[in-house]
Amino acid sequence: MKLQLLIAIGHQDYMEHLSDVLTQRYSETFEVSVCSTGERLRELLSRRRFDAALLDETLAEEADLSAVRLPLLLWDGAASLGPHGEGMEKLRKYQRISSMTGQVLERYAAVCDSPAGFETSQGRITAVWSPAGGCGKTTVALAYAAQLVSRGKKTVYLDLEPFSSTPVYFADPERGLTDVFEKLDGNLELLLQSIRREDSGSGILYFGRPDNYDDIEILTPDDVTALLQGASAGVEELVVDLGSGCDRKTRRILELAAQVLLVTDGSQAARIKCGQFRAQHDLYALLADRLTVVANRGARGAAQAGERTVSLPLVQSDDPVVVYKTLSAGYFRD
Repeated sequence: MKLQLLIAIGHQDYMEHLSDVLTQRYSETFEVSVCSTGERLRELLSRRRFDAALLDETLAEEADLSAVRLPLLLWDGAASLGPHGEGMEKLRKYQRISSMTGQVLERYAAVCDSPAGFETSQGRITAVWSPAGGCGKTTVALAYAAQLVSRGKKTVYLDLEPFSSTPVYFADPERGLTDVFEKLDGNLELLLQSIRREDSGSGILYFGRPDNYDDIEILTPDDVTALLQGASAGVEELVVDLGSGCDRKTRRILELAAQVLLVTDGSQAARIKCGQFRAQHDLYALLADRLTVVANRGARGAAQAGERTVSLPLVQSDDPVVVYKTLSAGYFRD
């Protein structure tokens, strides 16, 4: 999905800088048109409609903006405003462009509740799960995501564990999933894009942790269905990191996943719990053709006959980032 974005700023250098960054870094999100004069602005608005526009206080007064669904005023808080500018929604001028981009998407989502009119592909969903805690699910999920990125695939990591360890691996962004959970009836695709960040070291796209972990606990199966649909839109793969429980939400995610990575290690607890899952849970039969057993930390005999398996070595490092990046080097198969 691409938003038609108009940038109308009289300051030529700032207009070109803003346009260049959005065109280079956010080409999959915006199709950008630019102008720096009132005459050119009126010409553009007479020929086409725009989803959003970023205007300075001078050009905001120069034309009828009815052809723009979301006109936004870039304002430094000091310049005097005319009648149009006074009534417009405002964004802080000269702020970080990544923050500005998130604000544009969030505000557009508020005026465009339905994504009707946009054709957006849905990426494959891979769920990473285990009935046993402490097997290294997060490490496996990130290793798998990093390997996909290294192959050139646009990949999103979504942590839905009851207690997230995301800050151990990634910088904690300003905004997290709570902002989305509060607006589950809105345009989740745009809302999720507005808070999504890219890890500079791995290229993995990810979301900040929720402000309160009760936010995850109160989600319904229908909520997580909508969340996964929004998070997987416009990417090639969504990797979902799950807790070790198997409530209705987890079951729904496992059922929606095109692939399930069942993580285990060499511990007795993991062997017993994975054995119980196979023998006593009806979900195992439903997942059998989509399930890959990931034998983590050099575990042996983790898979049963007929099960697909990936064997990961024990990486001797106290740095979890080193561990997952080491494991991302070619162990997983498509």
